[in-house]
Amino acid sequence: MSLQQDLESRSGNQCELCTGTDNLSIYEVKPTSTVGGSGVDGSLLACETCTTQIENADEMDANHWRCLNDSMWSEYRAVKVVAWRMLSRLRNEGWPKDLLDMMYLEDDDLRFAKESGDHLDDSEKIIHRDANGAILEAGDSVVLIKDLKVKGSSLVAKQGTAVRRISLDHENAKFIEGKVGPTQIVIITDYVKKMADKE
Repeated sequence: MSLQQDLESRSGNQCELCTGTDNLSIYEVKPTSTVGGSGVDGSLLACETCTTQIENADEMDANHWRCLNDSMWSEYRAVKVVAWRMLSRLRNEGWPKDLLDMMYLEDDDLRFAKESGDHLDDSEKIIHRDANGAILEAGDSVVLIKDLKVKGSSLVAKQGTAVRRISLDHENAKFIEGKVGPTQIVIITDYVKKMADKE
C-alpha cells in the first residue's frame, strides 16, 4: 500500500485532526529527521483547512482547533505532536492551555513537538540565520560555503556539500545539525547558505 492508502485506512478517510473529509492530503510533520524520515509515523492525513492554518499562523481560526479536544488523545505520534504544537500556539486563548495541562506526551514525543518552537513566546524564540541573514527553519536544506573539519574525526565536509533536513539547536542560534554522508554533525550557521528547495 502507498503512504496515502495507509493513512486513509488508519484515519477512516478523514482528517486526523478535525475529522473533516474535504481535500485530504498527506501532511509530513517537520523536521522529518527527528522521526527517522517520513512515512506513516511521521505523517498524518489532514484537510486543506488544517494544513493551511498549520503552515500559516496568520490564518489561524482558534475555534476551528477546538477539534483538538478529541484528536489530542490519538494513539498516533504525528497526530499528538501536531495537536500539542497547535494548542501551544493558541495557548493565550485560555481553553488550549487547559487541554495542554491535561495532555501527556512521552519524553521523545515532547522533544519532537518542541522542535517547531510553537511553545515559545516570540521574545524567547531563537532565530537561526544563514551567512546571508536568511532565516533557517527545521527541515530546510543548506549548502556549506567553506570546507569544515568535523570535530573528533578525520572527515572534512567540503564547500558546496548539501545538508538536507537540518534540525535547530534551541539554545544556540549559531548551531544547526544535519547529516554529511552517514555522519550527523553540528554546523555553525555562519558557514551555510539556505537552499531554495525545501524538502
